[in-house]
Amino acid sequence: MEAALVPTPMDRESYEKDSTGVRVSPATKVSDPQILDSLNTLGGQKESDFERSEDACEMARRVEQFVREIVIPFEADHHRGVHGPDDQLLTELRALAREAGVLTPHLLKDGNHRTHRDTAMILIRSGLSPLGPAACNTMSPDEGNMVLLSKVATAAQKERFLGPIVSGEARSAFFMTEPAAEGGAGSDPSMMMTTCVKDGDDWIINGRKAFITGAVGAKVGIIMAKSDLGACMFLVDLPNPAINIDRVLETIDSSMPGGHSMVTIQNLRVPKSQMLGKCGEGFQYAQVRLSPARLSHCMRWLGACIRANEIATYYVCHRHGFGKLLIDHEGVGFMLADNLIDLRQSELMINWCADVLDRGSLGTIESSMTKVSVSEALMRVADRCVQVMGAIGVSRETIVEQVFREIRAFRIYDGPTEVHKWSIAKEVKRNCLKKDDR
Repeated sequence: MEAALVPTPMDRESYEKDSTGVRVSPATKVSDPQILDSLNTLGGQKESDFERSEDACEMARRVEQFVREIVIPFEADHHRGVHGPDDQLLTELRALAREAGVLTPHLLKDGNHRTHRDTAMILIRSGLSPLGPAACNTMSPDEGNMVLLSKVATAAQKERFLGPIVSGEARSAFFMTEPAAEGGAGSDPSMMMTTCVKDGDDWIINGRKAFITGAVGAKVGIIMAKSDLGACMFLVDLPNPAINIDRVLETIDSSMPGGHSMVTIQNLRVPKSQMLGKCGEGFQYAQVRLSPARLSHCMRWLGACIRANEIATYYVCHRHGFGKLLIDHEGVGFMLADNLIDLRQSELMINWCADVLDRGSLGTIESSMTKVSVSEALMRVADRCVQVMGAIGVSRETIVEQVFREIRAFRIYDGPTEVHKWSIAKEVKRNCLKKDDR
């Protein structure tokens, strides 16, 4: 029997969803639908085949249960906001995550970070809903900022700036990218135009920043600026009268609280105690943050695409067309087969790069390779999900349409594919010339 998958949109309180998150009318809901538990059985290989800590496995299970049972129903919430979940929704979701014991799950109880391999298992599951990372406090840029501050900040800085981020009480923003029209830093941070000048025991910062994720509503800012000695990083409390949010940009994505802003920094005075690390070493610290942040993007959006594929699979296994189920048409079935291949390859690339980072390497090239491979593969997955669902796929009746938009933006975040390939090619040349010198 064909299920009615698209009833009239209703409030969160008045409609039910099956476990994949496809809206179903209470009157026509499929009884006990078969759920594709892709995270555990994708391609026939179970999670237990990999080395994971027992505690991380349990946390991953709890995160998945929380996202599927508690977070997914909020996807119809009217307080989501234009540029991502608003503060009211975020506060409600984080209170529920705290109660469930899954807030900031990528950190251990002693405050230390889990291994990247364990983190992958958890962050993939937090990404099962576009709201999941915000609810669980695993979202960008906060997750990457936690990594940076945990490794570079002083004890006093950690207590003042890192603590509130870890507890989920504060959001943070990373001020690096600058307006392209003004020749500022984008994918090439060496083009940075924002300046910092020493004035007694303080530093004075001036400049313009662009596409600053989460600046609206953030309480902690990490600002990059250049001095005579090189790039520097500063920690600041937000909001600050010297930091003006000129406007929030209209962008293709809509999952990150606060959206992406254009910002003007005018005569911002910061005491030297709030410099992160040492003067002139800002680019080194950016590298500390860069590879883990690239990889965690891949983790979260793999989760989103696993969910989109679940929804698309459920749809084509219940929708009839031209005398049979859509899944039985090769043109449809082959696309879902390709999805499973891309999802599995993405997972393996993530695990490979995680192992590189866990061995202590910066993983610059490996994370570039993973970012390219995963972002391109997930774009294919999201596109196929939209295609096999037809008109439903381009509507907002399910989260498939949003996942497609988010993945398109993901191909730009933390460096577009072409920049990463250029970086990889430079490494190829470097290694080849080294061999010639021998």
